[in-house]
Amino acid sequence: MKVELQRKIEDLHARYAHALDDDRLEEWPGFFTENGVYRIATAENEARGLPLPVLYCDSRAMMRDRVQSLRHANIYEPQRYRHMVSSVLVEKLDDQHVKSTSNFLVIRIMQDGGTTVFASGKYLDRILLTPEPQYEERVVICDSRRFDTLLAIPL
Repeated sequence: MKVELQRKIEDLHARYAHALDDDRLEEWPGFFTENGVYRIATAENEARGLPLPVLYCDSRAMMRDRVQSLRHANIYEPQRYRHMVSSVLVEKLDDQHVKSTSNFLVIRIMQDGGTTVFASGKYLDRILLTPEPQYEERVVICDSRRFDTLLAIPL
């Protein structure tokens, strides 16, 4: 049973990363429960207990608004990401929930072909075990406190 649970969680993480990397941003809110929380913070702020996030959404509706802004209102240089997710740990909390911790690396590819390491860090997830697992909370802890451009696309 543990192997099956691990596979389900790794599959959720992979589908999430592929949706973002393939510019299917409209699918992003669907990975979360209706009142799911998405928060990006820096490791430094997290370690110091400072609550100010880099980005915060507390519902699918807020995430959908973010995607609409990205598509129609925000002006940013065209770019895309390539996620690498590794070292996935899964801990069952109860019959309905698991906690997952994993590492990530995001490569940013600019329109001119320039490629850089954009972000690295870890995901701290609380996941609801529905037939298709969903994030109740995804906290993105970035190793660096510096972002060299507008954080346009979710990590």
